Amino acid sequence: MHTFTRATAKKFALAGAAIATALLLAACGTEDDGMSGMDHGGKSTTASATASATPSATATASASAEAAAPGAFNDADVMFAQMMIPHHEQALEMAKLADGRAQDPEVKKLVAAIERAQDPEIRKMKAWLKGWGKPESAGAGHGSGSGHGMAGMMSEQDMKDLAAVKGEAFDRKFAELMIAHHDGAVAMAEDERKNGRNASAKNLADDVVRTQSTEIAELRKILDRL
Repeated sequence: MHTFTRATAKKFALAGAAIATALLLAACGTEDDGMSGMDHGGKSTTASATASATPSATATASASAEAAAPGAFNDADVMFAQMMIPHHEQALEMAKLADGRAQDPEVKKLVAAIERAQDPEIRKMKAWLKGWGKPESAGAGHGSGSGHGMAGMMSEQDMKDLAAVKGEAFDRKFAELMIAHHDGAVAMAEDERKNGRNASAKNLADDVVRTQSTEIAELRKILDRL
């Protein structure tokens, strides 16, 4: 009886050890499953981060689109951009002629200011027209595609006369022509301020009136002392 009890106890001990081992393995399996769950959670977090980054990229794209086509616009806004682009381009052509010809320091200073302001404005207006789905030129129908019909635009002869002089003669001619050119730009900008609808275009018109009116006053002072 005593021997049987010891053998039985030994069997029970072995069975208990086997059960303990099985429980330990089961626990490890559960732990692994938990880690797997954590891994999935990590992937989910990464996916969420990517998803949350996507709206930002979309917002950036939307911001770019908004910069190209900033809000509601009307025919006056379109005409303002279409006419002001070649007007500005001619001002830049006049400014380029000053290189090697201009003598007066104030004239050179104004030339630099014109180049600094009008080149970015040209790019901005071209972006607007592209965003609005409108051509850069108003076309022959409006008589402004080649610059005709726009106040202050120089003729080919005016440009040739300006290119033919140097020194003080250039400074005087440049000032005279640029005053007329700026007067035309200010008139177009004032029309945009009155009839335009687009906020960005009207803001640019404000800048043109303010900046070019100041430059007209400076050019007149230059003419007075030359």
